Amino acid sequence: MLAGPHPRSLSLGGSAPRSGRRRHLLLVGPHPRSLSLGGSAPRWGRRRFEFRRLYMDRLLEMTARAEREHFWFHGFRRFVRPLLEDAARDVKGRVPTVLDCGCGTGNNLQMIRQYGRAFGIDLTYSGLAYARHHRERLIAQASATALPFPDRVFDIVTSFDVIYALDDAGAATALKEMYRVMRPGGYLVLNVAALPVLRGNHSVLGGEVQRYTRRSLRRHFEDADFGVKRLTYTNISILPMVAGIRFAQRLIGHRESTQEISVPVPPVNAALKVLLAVEAAAVRWVDMPIGSSLLALARRPEQA
Repeated sequence: MLAGPHPRSLSLGGSAPRSGRRRHLLLVGPHPRSLSLGGSAPRWGRRRFEFRRLYMDRLLEMTARAEREHFWFHGFRRFVRPLLEDAARDVKGRVPTVLDCGCGTGNNLQMIRQYGRAFGIDLTYSGLAYARHHRERLIAQASATALPFPDRVFDIVTSFDVIYALDDAGAATALKEMYRVMRPGGYLVLNVAALPVLRGNHSVLGGEVQRYTRRSLRRHFEDADFGVKRLTYTNISILPMVAGIRFAQRLIGHRESTQEISVPVPPVNAALKVLLAVEAAAVRWVDMPIGSSLLALARRPEQA
């Protein structure tokens, strides 16, 4: 699903696309019709739409603030950067091209841009509109299960907390699509929610369908013909806290809540940043045996 209409398009070059696929990716731009109810809409419909729009605006602002300030996101970027460095270092003679599948508000594109020319897709128009408002341009609305790109055009593909919102069949399709658009020898950096027992309120908010174990995620990589270079749990240092919170939520009953994307008070936030920084330094050298997330570096074989 592509956003449009929009007069500008982005050519990625590469091999000819599959039959029925577009060679050009339409970029997300202002789309006033997407916010219009039309003149015939009843008053209650307009009020409901306005309430939903205000709720989404607030949620996007909370998400963007969390991505900038929350200890979890600071730790996440510390975990991910070494893998991106390894992947980018392996690209010789050109600037790597990087596709982020599920770029959301675009915050992670700023990190990814340090390692190559960054492109992003996401299924939700509201997040992309927020990203575009904050000067992200190489973004488009599309599904990770049907990427609108030619074969073999990206050196690196990233996907952060996206395929957990898909069932097994959907996740398998998404990984095969990431494999397809990746050049032989290219890398996938992927992060997912781990351990089914940790399902909680944030799972409802994020549309979580499943949480992974090391074994189940490795099976998906192998089915998609990826070679696994690194596969480690992360966030072991905050696992007792996360497990306690999720257990309490389970006793009360799961419901949609923004509590876990609210930035803690500064002393607590700072202390947890330090805790995750120490863990991230350790993860550079050793794989963690358990944690609330799984982080992977996988590679498409050179001859594939």
